Amino acid sequence: MMDNREVARILETVSQILEIQGENPFKVRAYANAARTIEGLTADVRTLAEAKTLDSLPGIGPALRDKVTELVTTGKLAYFEELRAAVPPGVLGLLEIPTLGAKKVSILWKDLGVTGLDELRDACLKNRLLDLKGFGEKTQKKILEGIAFRLRHQGEHLLGEALPVARALLVHLRASPTVSRGEIAGSLRRWKEVVRDIDLLVSSAVPEETSQHFLRAPAIAEVLGRGETKTSVRMENGLQVDLRIVTDEQYPYALQYFTGSKEHNVQVRAMAQKRGLKVNEYGVFRGDELVRCRDEAEVYAAIGLPYVPPELREGRGELEAASLPRLLERGEVRGVFHVHSTWSDGTASIVDMAEKARSLGFSYMGLSDHSAAASYANGLDAARLREQIREVDRLNRSWNDFRILKGLECDILPDGGLDLTPEILGELDFVIGSVHSRFDMGEREMTDRVCRAIANPHLDILGHSTGRLLLEREGYKIDLERVIECAREQGKAIELNANPHRLDLDWIRCRRAKEAGVPIPINPDAHGTAGLEDVDYGVGTARRGWLEARDVLTTLDADEALRRFRR
Repeated sequence: MMDNREVARILETVSQILEIQGENPFKVRAYANAARTIEGLTADVRTLAEAKTLDSLPGIGPALRDKVTELVTTGKLAYFEELRAAVPPGVLGLLEIPTLGAKKVSILWKDLGVTGLDELRDACLKNRLLDLKGFGEKTQKKILEGIAFRLRHQGEHLLGEALPVARALLVHLRASPTVSRGEIAGSLRRWKEVVRDIDLLVSSAVPEETSQHFLRAPAIAEVLGRGETKTSVRMENGLQVDLRIVTDEQYPYALQYFTGSKEHNVQVRAMAQKRGLKVNEYGVFRGDELVRCRDEAEVYAAIGLPYVPPELREGRGELEAASLPRLLERGEVRGVFHVHSTWSDGTASIVDMAEKARSLGFSYMGLSDHSAAASYANGLDAARLREQIREVDRLNRSWNDFRILKGLECDILPDGGLDLTPEILGELDFVIGSVHSRFDMGEREMTDRVCRAIANPHLDILGHSTGRLLLEREGYKIDLERVIECAREQGKAIELNANPHRLDLDWIRCRRAKEAGVPIPINPDAHGTAGLEDVDYGVGTARRGWLEARDVLTTLDADEALRRFRR
């Protein structure tokens, strides 16, 4: 389970601990850069370690090579454990508070002795931060808001963190000869963007042996409880996993029951009662007689309902609908927009990003590095953008089955204008407009800003429309109903940003945009080759939002998609 992202996460944490401890800035940056390099790899870091070619990667010298090798071969890194032991656990937890970086955490720990969330909140309430260098009344207020945000989301995990763990555990379970059928259940099967735990369901005739097999899975840190039909564990990353074991006869009913939201299941039971039936996790009953079902489709049919895909089981009209949509399938997505490269803040070259997109079955990739206003991201000015256009033209001669589209993620300025001139924007195939600054605007001012940008003839797609980062920061205040209406009037698209930290538009607004007839491209916002795979999270979110292929811009081929833009 030690994949590229997990290795990158540990190296990034090492970098943060070193910065907290006041280590040499070059050493801090070395670990941070190594984390970015490994997260952006096309190859599996374990394969490179086994081939002894890690030190061929930029920024990976002998010391880092040995540490990464130790990590991927043993699953542990002694240096990381040593560093982590030297810092109180609560200090690292402070990094989860929005607005707090390693430097500020270091000051709070060393100068105020703050070692946890409660101590920090107490220090803020007593105004003890006001005299610290680099702090002040405004910073203290933001930290208090960040603490409140963190407490509201305590115990929650991103879909992108939980799903790979669940899939690996499911593979482990299915490998047991004692398991007949198995599936992920709960909110994770519904592709909810943030989850509290992982629910797994399997059928087995020998539950005790199945439970023992489950407990041999890697990365389990603690057994929380174990009974005849349920075993609960905590993983090393803090996720709780609940395994339920049922008979194969019970399996279809249990899968339906443990997948649906509470609201969906209440409605299902109410509809069953109207037909003289009783529904629970053990079956559908007419009196004491079990209505036998082989799968979930038959469970719904027994109640007189059409099959409801897992993503729609939220109690939001799916049972009352005259007909359910034929939801988008991953194979229907033909290309992607919103892809970054090393020309701005990406970790992979244009050609590496293109080859990865091509390997995933896409026929086009919309390159969209940052514009000049995003100086922190090495944004492109007009001269560099024209140079990139020439490079893309050259690269496009390399394939006859794939195409790079020339685009830009252009900053929407505070006045609603676009960062670069109409002349240079007019040379591109498409332009994504995104807000990256002045998040503190009021709702009306921010909405006016975004709608003004949407009305610009050179903007084609609105990027990450609320600016939210799940479990990290709230989105800026904006009237999305008005934004969707502006996009409809102007014939513009609003992206579903598939990065699991964003998933923005959210699934509820996706459904609203669909109703308004606003096209929605599923964009990975990829800053490395691995990020292109995040399209899967976008597809899951699109399905939650009732989207069909016809609602999603990126199900069109490149020429058809570009014709939708009014340029």
